[in-house]
Amino acid sequence: MRIAVGSDHRGIELKQAIIGLLKELGHEYHDFGCYSTDSVDYPDIAKEVAVAVSAGKFEHGILVCGSGIGMSIAANKVKGVRAALCCNLLSAERARLHNDANVLCLGQDIVGRDLALGIVSTYLSTTFEGGRHLRRIEKIGNIEADLLDKG
Repeated sequence: MRIAVGSDHRGIELKQAIIGLLKELGHEYHDFGCYSTDSVDYPDIAKEVAVAVSAGKFEHGILVCGSGIGMSIAANKVKGVRAALCCNLLSAERARLHNDANVLCLGQDIVGRDLALGIVSTYLSTTFEGGRHLRRIEKIGNIEADLLDKG
């Protein structure tokens, strides 16, 4: 699986741990930054990862900031992205199973390292259930299309 990863300065430590897990699991990844604890603006990183996922260059994205909230909000502005902020294993499972999330967002200040790695593992190992959930995902796509048409 090809995964786009990114963080702001507040999420860099957790992002590095996630990259280690991705390597261990045998996934390919690209790190879109940031690369130090120098302050950066999370929307810039979220946009790069979300656009890469939306364009089909990566199957999934993982974004980390202090709370995960900003990354989630920014990533969800990109058409075709369903970014889910997950704080436990159940939310990670449901994000994939029911919502076909393609970007996982985490808050370094919210979840501990071990829980975060469990969330990533759960997210990546869960597949979309389809069925009645597909209809709902299609409705989300229709909302995007309607709003773009009304520009």
